[in-house]
Amino acid sequence: MKFNLQGKVAIVTGGGSGIGRAISNTLAEQGAEVHILELNSENAIETVSEIKKNDGEAFAHTCNIAVQSEVNNVVQTIGKDTSIDILINNAGIAHIGNVENTTEADMDKIYNVNIKGVYNCIYAVIPSMKETGGVILNMASIAASVGINDRFAYSMSKGAALTMMYSIAKDYLQYGIRCNSISPARIHTPFVDGFIKNNYPGREDEMFKKLSASQPIGRMGKPEEVANLALYLCSDEASFITGTDFPIDGGFMKLNSN
Repeated sequence: MKFNLQGKVAIVTGGGSGIGRAISNTLAEQGAEVHILELNSENAIETVSEIKKNDGEAFAHTCNIAVQSEVNNVVQTIGKDTSIDILINNAGIAHIGNVENTTEADMDKIYNVNIKGVYNCIYAVIPSMKETGGVILNMASIAASVGINDRFAYSMSKGAALTMMYSIAKDYLQYGIRCNSISPARIHTPFVDGFIKNNYPGREDEMFKKLSASQPIGRMGKPEEVANLALYLCSDEASFITGTDFPIDGGFMKLNSN
């Protein structure tokens, strides 16, 4: 079976909802033992239940990835009797605003989750992966590579996720650790539906169509499509790939005429 993850242990941060939930389910379907790190324990437990209903193996861990001691404790628990083969740095928060309406508190919050959180998780798994090799996958964004209106802090944080990927890939190549990143455009998740509902009441259908049309392909991506790309990059079939960012954007970065 291609993309076989039997015997692999994977950590997925933010694996309880949206893209993270799709990734957790997809890795489990291919045989991985999936450990979900989530601030929202209810979401994590729901995802674990989904996986187990499909005869997969998964565990939920309540964890604030912005706190290094919490991450270290969870990773040490997971890795006590086994190697950690895969880390998916998916957890993140959004922010809308330009530099003038981005407060210091906004910047600190984005930094703590989207940058420090990624660092904390990589820092925790690297010692184990140096012994056995492994795969690290950062969730970046098209906002890391192109200018997008009112995404000042968010773009900054995703640019950091992208460049951390390059550094890890370079520094740990000799240890058999591969590191890549995925840069999605707009993906249809519950977050998108909530954003439209909260900001455009009564205009939900109109705004959904407008946001969908911003991708040249004419629609938003699906979480499962991102998950399938993540599966490939974590599998042995991608063993010759490291230090690379993979846009999954419906043509946004290269085909947009705006």
